[in-house]
Amino acid sequence: MDYEFRRNTLDDSFHAELSMGHEALGRWLVDELGTDHAEIENVLKNLQDVMQQGGEWNRSGKVFHLQLTQEEALVQANALLEGTDEEMPEQDFHAYEEESVSLCGPEDLMTLLEAWQDFIRRYGR
Repeated sequence: MDYEFRRNTLDDSFHAELSMGHEALGRWLVDELGTDHAEIENVLKNLQDVMQQGGEWNRSGKVFHLQLTQEEALVQANALLEGTDEEMPEQDFHAYEEESVSLCGPEDLMTLLEAWQDFIRRYGR
């Protein structure tokens, strides 16, 4: 999984761009965790616990839901969990779903979170 972090010095916003198939993970980092060091530490702690002890941990956010197991980390838009009565053309739904769901290994998520944490500490306020 490739990623690039940036900070916009004009409005002091942070951005995370991830490789194809992991776009939702980048949006989750920015929209759900942002620069909240305490919440990043909370996710890292729970991730480490799940990796060592097994089980499952879930975190529901404003836009995305994170599900952690020993085998995988799944980020998906809450809208996909809720379902919708609106009909969306198949090709549009597939494109939407690709940007709304990301799956990776727990070790990859740990590496990503630690890199994000380091980036926002270095370039944050």
